[in-house]
Amino acid sequence: MHTFIENVGFASAGIKYFFKNERHGKIQLVIALLVISLGFIVQLSAVEWCIILSCISLVIALEMVNTSLERVCAMLSEAYHPIIKIIKDVAAGAVLWSAIFSTIIGCIIFIPHLTNLIGK
Repeated sequence: MHTFIENVGFASAGIKYFFKNERHGKIQLVIALLVISLGFIVQLSAVEWCIILSCISLVIALEMVNTSLERVCAMLSEAYHPIIKIIKDVAAGAVLWSAIFSTIIGCIIFIPHLTNLIGK
């Protein structure tokens, strides 16, 4: 049985792999850093930070799960299979769904701040 520290190490290795090797991981990381930087510029409130960070976490976590499912599917079969297509499409759809609503939430939060910043 692994210790808690070992399990944290395994999880950290997965996170590092994702951001270092996965194209979408790199894209999501850049977007997250840009949004966080913008949050500092417009001085988000504590509640706004919680919402924005939750959105970022959700999109990235779903992207990681999607990547994992794609790897499992590739390991199971290299040939086209309609069920594997459904698995991959639904996982990708989960990422897209969360990204769309996170973008909407980001606009609701950031547009008033940006409007005030530009108006000054």
